[in-house]
Amino acid sequence: MTVAIVTDSGSDLTPTQLREGNIRQVPLTISFGDRSYLSPDELAPEDFWLQLSAPGSPFPHTAAPSTGQFKRAFEEALAEGADGIVCVCLGEKISSTLSSAQMAKEMLPGKQIEVIDSRSACMAIGLLAIRGATMAAHGVPAGLIAERLERMRDSTDLFVTLETLDYLRKGGRISHAKAAIGGLLSVKPIITVVDGLVVTADQPRTRAKARERLVELMTDRPASELCVLYSPPADGPALRDEVLARLPGSPPRVVMTQIIGPVIGAHIGPGAYGGILVHEE
Repeated sequence: MTVAIVTDSGSDLTPTQLREGNIRQVPLTISFGDRSYLSPDELAPEDFWLQLSAPGSPFPHTAAPSTGQFKRAFEEALAEGADGIVCVCLGEKISSTLSSAQMAKEMLPGKQIEVIDSRSACMAIGLLAIRGATMAAHGVPAGLIAERLERMRDSTDLFVTLETLDYLRKGGRISHAKAAIGGLLSVKPIITVVDGLVVTADQPRTRAKARERLVELMTDRPASELCVLYSPPADGPALRDEVLARLPGSPPRVVMTQIIGPVIGAHIGPGAYGGILVHEE
């Protein structure tokens, strides 16, 4: 059986990862004022961060892919010989992307299409897609891939500390009052995802305390996979080395360091850093 893996660009997978895994990616849209881009097809992460930091740059907004975009991706995979499709999407409580994929599935009755709610974002989706691609390459059927990816999803943690609350406020994720108070108190919140919702894991008062607390959260138990994430000007490699030095147990079999892409970056802003950890027996 030939299984195609599909995801959306909230996964932050690089062109190399997509190519090596033969993964199809449906892009979300990023808008700066009246200029819109399919991300990352028309706006690479490096260009996004340059544009975001440009003087007078408008606040970026994101839009989910349409049902038609997913339907085309599914049809192309089927036309190229796929017997089944596994599609891993941004969390349902985070974005309407999953809904678009599910509606596209319903427009193709009789086709084996498994749509998975990652219940997360960024490389928490990307690692699922990569794992799915590996299984697909070894002939694992779509239904079993979906089952195993859901188990992996449920053993995955995400922690990110933010430099500023402004982007969450402007994106409507928190109130203006909360952002203002956070700024006055120099709060550097650490966010995580619980049951598909973005929540605060802790609210340290300084950068130094935030970094120490973040590393504590990321190294409280062994991890089989680690992906360190950062947005400029944060130093991702330095965080990776610190986490690896403090992780208990055997070293992770997968270690990555990746820049946060436009879709997630639009909501968390510059200077953020953290990571995804997969905890499996």
